Amino acid sequence: MSRRRRSEPGRRARWPAGPRTAAPLVVGAILTAVLLSLAGRYGYHRDELYFLLCGRHLDWGYVDQGPLVPALARLADTIAPGNLVVLRTPSAFIGGAAVVLVAAIARQFGADRVTQSAAAVLAAASGIVLAGGHLLSTTSVDLLVWLVAALCVVRMLRTGDSRWALGAGLALGAGLLNKPLPALLGVGLVAGLLIAGPRRLLRDRWVLAGTGVAVLLAVPYVAWQAAHGFPQLDVAASIAGGDSSYSGRIDAVVLQFLIISPFAVPVWVAGLAALLRRPSWAAYRSLAWAWLVVVTIVLVAGGKGYYDAPLLLVLTAAGVVPAVEWARRGAPRIRQALLVTAAVLMAASSAVLLLPTLPADRLPGFVVAANYDAGETIGWPEFADSVAAVHRALPPPERDRAVVLTGNYGEAGALARYGPQRGLPRAYSGHNSMATFGRPPDDADVVIVVGWSRPDRLRAWFTEVTEAGRVDQRVDVDNDENGEPIFVARGLRRQWSQIWDSEVRHGS
Repeated sequence: MSRRRRSEPGRRARWPAGPRTAAPLVVGAILTAVLLSLAGRYGYHRDELYFLLCGRHLDWGYVDQGPLVPALARLADTIAPGNLVVLRTPSAFIGGAAVVLVAAIARQFGADRVTQSAAAVLAAASGIVLAGGHLLSTTSVDLLVWLVAALCVVRMLRTGDSRWALGAGLALGAGLLNKPLPALLGVGLVAGLLIAGPRRLLRDRWVLAGTGVAVLLAVPYVAWQAAHGFPQLDVAASIAGGDSSYSGRIDAVVLQFLIISPFAVPVWVAGLAALLRRPSWAAYRSLAWAWLVVVTIVLVAGGKGYYDAPLLLVLTAAGVVPAVEWARRGAPRIRQALLVTAAVLMAASSAVLLLPTLPADRLPGFVVAANYDAGETIGWPEFADSVAAVHRALPPPERDRAVVLTGNYGEAGALARYGPQRGLPRAYSGHNSMATFGRPPDDADVVIVVGWSRPDRLRAWFTEVTEAGRVDQRVDVDNDENGEPIFVARGLRRQWSQIWDSEVRHGS
């Protein structure tokens, strides 16, 4: 037994974990407090509005995601209806937890107290943590899942105690109730072990048990997808085709150097190099290969460039160790000043680009150009006002029987949130799971259409289609809705039951 334990991978790490320190907890708590203080600025993101609608139709799965985030949205909206801060509270705590987890991973690499604190600060200022901590999103949950799983794996590799694989399996299984991406992490970790070892872990009973736990937890969502023809594959194909924000192979490559921060690139590159080359870190080499495999799959498959971002945080946690070592050599004051300056610039740029720190009505164009999501959180009440103005202008008989058709789920969610106060009828959409939440009544022959990029299709369904207004969000922001036409369509040629599934679903 003792001879066998000496050959376990943790023995090759050559040093124990670093000392414990409370500093990362303090940094994480400060970040959570900042995120909560800013949570109510601007407004809902289109995805958050969609999650609220999905939460009204709870199920084990949806076209484009699992049940976890809609259930969180439903819970928050039950506790405090219409309260944006409460809706975003889980994400704010996830952001703080991510800071602590990154520092904990650095500690497994032997980081001392100062180095762990540096890792916590870099995580708190990173783009993926701030973005995931500000908005309620599947990315927020995914960030937590990947970091928890990574910490369990790093600890397993350091100590040789394969029971930590159960923790990784629990995290990945819970994450698979959010979206399929944790399976990508699992593939990367298995590939890393195959390439760099220790391969014996692939036969270890605890690793196999952890894998079984992950698979078991994922069964409800996979069963839902199977029962509905795996619509998630269609969504993935649409993303690969560029029909989404942050998609496209070139964008995915560029995002690798932006998603943490351009100022942090030398740190995570140093982490990658150290994991691949340091003899004393041979036990952790599979982590470097895991990222290389995952990012290659993302690029080849045409996935979004932020899918692998949590693993970049793992590389950052590793890279802080050689970075601080470098800062303590040679001319330490100059080198340390450079690191502090880079950290300050990283925090300042991330705060401006990724958090609602600037006034919404004077938001510079470069913010939206760099962070598409910022523009998607501005102007939804005014969007509803624009649609309501068209509705009020209809003759009373038409106004009473009109419905609204939107091009995407965010617009439908905005009208569900703000429309009732403005006297608007129900909004329908064929976008993703919105298509399964109901279609217009067959006799609905007066329709207000917004967000529809192809009016020619409307003319195939209606005898009359006229532009009746434009979306005016009352601020100069470049997003998908501002300035878009609003149509009124009359004289439905066929019943909605005949055209909905075959022609309307999946949007405009």
